[in-house]
Amino acid sequence: MKTKSRFFSTTRIVMIALFGALAGLLHIAKFPLPFAFPGFLEFDFSDIPLFIGTFALGPISGCLIVVVKLLVKLVCIGTSNMFVGELANLLIGFGFVIPAGLLYKRFRTWKGALLAMGVGTLSSVAVAILANRFLLIPFYVNITFQGNWELLLDPMQKLFPSITQATFYRFYLWVSVLPFNVMRCLIAGVVTFVVYKHISRFINRIGERLEPKGGDEKGVRTRDVVVTAVCIAVVLLLVLFALLRYFLWE
Repeated sequence: MKTKSRFFSTTRIVMIALFGALAGLLHIAKFPLPFAFPGFLEFDFSDIPLFIGTFALGPISGCLIVVVKLLVKLVCIGTSNMFVGELANLLIGFGFVIPAGLLYKRFRTWKGALLAMGVGTLSSVAVAILANRFLLIPFYVNITFQGNWELLLDPMQKLFPSITQATFYRFYLWVSVLPFNVMRCLIAGVVTFVVYKHISRFINRIGERLEPKGGDEKGVRTRDVVVTAVCIAVVLLLVLFALLRYFLWE
């Protein structure tokens, strides 16, 4: 994508909204892989628009795509764990977006893309392991399950019959969370490498239509301000709907 003098240009805002909405819908369409991972580790393809959006638009835009993705998910299906899962998902998304986006912004070559993808994957996987160890599992055991480890051990014992409370983290973090998140990033990374150039051209064409050269600069800036204000209002409404859904309907 060509560099813009204004960060919150109409093109960028539209692309963040599109990538975020698509990622949110793909996140909703998640599914388990019971033959390889415990049922509560559900796979989805939402990382694909997130990775593409980050490489095309940069790390800040990537972070905003993560936020939009989670807001779409919360509005559509709500939360089942008092937003703890969404917080972990936010951290895991940022774990990829920030280092990968910064590196690719600095080294915009295929080698730079490989480096960015590798570092982003390592960072995201590390955050996933830490989030599960210190946030998700303690929350589920102590808050959701009132300290009853059997509710977590039962689904794990289908894959690892010898697992116990003492060995839970050894099996869960290193034999489930680690390979699951590596797989997640690898699949999204491969798809991103295949389609990125085509998507980048598409973004440039959208930019040419929304912001044609030789246009009235003052009018363009006014439109950018209006579009930004509308998007902020929409995000606030999504937050409001997500909170109302949680406190009134769930």
